[in-house]
Amino acid sequence: MKIIQFFGSLILLLISTLISQHVFAGPHALSNIQLSTEARGKVSLIRGVLEQGGFLIGQVSPKMNVMFLDKEVPVSDDGKFIIGFGRDFPAQATVTFKSDDKSFIESFNIRAREWNIERIDGLPPSKVTPRSQETIDRIIRESKLIREARAQVSTLQSFAQLFKQPATGRISGVYGSQRVLNGKPKRPHYGQDIAAPVGTPVYAPIDGKVSLAHNDMFYSGATLIIDHGQGLSTTYIHLNEIVVEEGQAVSQGQKIGTIGQSGRATGPHLDWRINWFDQRLDPALFLQVNAQ
Repeated sequence: MKIIQFFGSLILLLISTLISQHVFAGPHALSNIQLSTEARGKVSLIRGVLEQGGFLIGQVSPKMNVMFLDKEVPVSDDGKFIIGFGRDFPAQATVTFKSDDKSFIESFNIRAREWNIERIDGLPPSKVTPRSQETIDRIIRESKLIREARAQVSTLQSFAQLFKQPATGRISGVYGSQRVLNGKPKRPHYGQDIAAPVGTPVYAPIDGKVSLAHNDMFYSGATLIIDHGQGLSTTYIHLNEIVVEEGQAVSQGQKIGTIGQSGRATGPHLDWRINWFDQRLDPALFLQVNAQ
């Protein structure tokens, strides 16, 4: 009997410790997180996934500032904010909340993930290791355009909407996987791939504004980036056609392009990605929140 009581107490202690340390088991486990005394009544957690590639949407009381990764986080007029945790984010995320002359810190444990290794052979060598200076200069120019589009800070509020899948098809590639192209290890894959025939419609997963529309980039081919506010953006690459323009507002479910195989691609598919500034996030986790 004493042994049973001992293990029962041990289990309760473990559960209590996990909750106090903000370990997050799933989207709706946010309700189990115990914020500090200072945060109660001032900070609320709306939804998110506290793991590598995940995100957190919250809300703060008026005139409160949020600091994360050594920079001020944009906060909407009604107090909503979003932060993101990239593929290799460390084990703990520390968020500082400031109001007038007072501040307090909340720390969240970020669950580590294991990643798949994918091997892709048969690509033209010039697409795997570009050699000419002209090609290298082109890649640098195009990368700058993408960075600038993702760095935009707008007051759009659609970042807090629930996401919808942008296209119908087979999931052929997942976020975080390490790709080996023609035998050479490359950067991890930061998107979700949806394989479907050329011409399959692509729709906006939430509202936003087009910040970049480029018909022919070296790696990504026809490339589209949509701003959703507060540093959150989505990217769509290897498109066959882009049917919206830079500066155009788009609504959730609106057609924005069609699936193709432009740029460095071995077959027709959509590679779509989500960024919070320079933090690359997992699209599947945004959809997972909807499904549970």
